[in-house]
Amino acid sequence: MLSIQHLDKSFGGVHATRDVSIDFPDGSLTAIIGPNGAGKTTFFNLISGAYRPDSGKVMFDGQDIVGKSCVEVVRLGMARAFQVAALFPSLTVTEALTAAVISHQRRSWMLLTRFPLAAAKVSVEEIIELLGLQVQAGTLSRNLSHGDQKLLDIGLSLSMKPKVLLLDEPTAGMGPDERWRMIGKVQDLWRAKKMTVLFIEHDMDIVFKIAQRIYVLKYGAVLAQGTADEIRSNQDVIDAYLGSDHHVAQVAGEK
Repeated sequence: MLSIQHLDKSFGGVHATRDVSIDFPDGSLTAIIGPNGAGKTTFFNLISGAYRPDSGKVMFDGQDIVGKSCVEVVRLGMARAFQVAALFPSLTVTEALTAAVISHQRRSWMLLTRFPLAAAKVSVEEIIELLGLQVQAGTLSRNLSHGDQKLLDIGLSLSMKPKVLLLDEPTAGMGPDERWRMIGKVQDLWRAKKMTVLFIEHDMDIVFKIAQRIYVLKYGAVLAQGTADEIRSNQDVIDAYLGSDHHVAQVAGEK
């Protein structure tokens, strides 16, 4: 589905991404972690078309998408939800999702009509139910809680009917309860839609609980990869990111 091959990007004299090669199997749930400045968001920007790499390939569904615009990448089936939710503040949840669905169907003229297509309505209702936003369906986007705004942002991405979904720190700025609610919804949509999901996350409890595979970046390069057990016990990762206190806590919790 998605294969990253020898991806390289520099900004001036700073190497943001160094020869990164990763294969993301169809239907996988993968975490990208690492310290601040490791190149995680740059990596997302490169594969989603926001940045163009200096070298390397981004193979998506058998074709190299390097050089394609963000809009073209979305049309091919890759969507992204950002750390800071990008919403339509004056629209309700239902209105925002309806506008996104109709736009993706390339029927923007329907936005001027009073009654959207039945197919668009069905898609919107499905997204609202999947994300558990039924109660908030008539609420203006700007009046939603922080967590619900993030869920709506993911919903806007789902309206593009992606094969691959990129989530940039989906739990950022949330309290413990809201954080686990959010990640539960991420798991639900991953299972329901059977899509490939990549997510950047700093909460290691979340990463170790749900990620099938984890890639650790440091200074733009892949430092390590593996399962939760392999990553939490990797000494290079402990030294570079997790810290010995986190490792000791994990070991104590297993006893």
